[in-house]
Amino acid sequence: MNNSTAKYLTAISLALALNACAPVMMGGVLGTALIASDRRTTGIQVEDEGIAQRSASAIRQNFGEKEHVNVTSYNRQVLITGEVSNDRVRGQVEQLIGKIENVRLVVNELGIGQATSLAERSADVVLSAKVKAAMIDTEDVFVGVYKIVVERGTVYLMGRVTQREGTRATEVARGVNGVKRVVRVFEYMSEEELNAMKPKKVPVDESKPTPTPVTTGAGAPLNSAAPAPATGAVVTPVK
Repeated sequence: MNNSTAKYLTAISLALALNACAPVMMGGVLGTALIASDRRTTGIQVEDEGIAQRSASAIRQNFGEKEHVNVTSYNRQVLITGEVSNDRVRGQVEQLIGKIENVRLVVNELGIGQATSLAERSADVVLSAKVKAAMIDTEDVFVGVYKIVVERGTVYLMGRVTQREGTRATEVARGVNGVKRVVRVFEYMSEEELNAMKPKKVPVDESKPTPTPVTTGAGAPLNSAAPAPATGAVVTPVK
């Protein structure tokens, strides 16, 4: 594995880690990480997964393996990419996806012609990793906000963003070597809406003394205060 490949794989791992960890971060600097993560509600994320699964099933049932169609749903907006044999099939796929439950908008980016080769699809995967890496390297771009889809060298950017964020992400994607075109499939929000999503800082009561840690011979800190009795929800281990 060369250094470039390692960098791209690391970029993907970091992006996934950001999405996984951000929801448990609270207040202060970590509050920014929460806003930098996926801005869909958990319910909408589940709906998007369901839309993608039902769409894939419907395409297989109606067209078999004859057509190469990719479906990406973000906030119930569906992006269709890939290649189909003719314009009639292109329209049929769009109508089929539009009838899927919970779909509110279809963006049809299907191309007409021969399906891409395995080598071309692999190149798209690498290009997607390059774009993610470039976003991670850019201080004012939060990769967890965006859904990135690459097809035939065209980069599709999806997400709930402000105009400022959308413009900046587009600039970064355009600057990546190998990108032929950037298509924005954003749902725009105002700066005021973005600020309203930020968690409120919890004031710290400095009048209460903090228990002094006591260290054992191994150097592990132990809280000298006795643990408080559990209240509210009870956590039960699941085997």
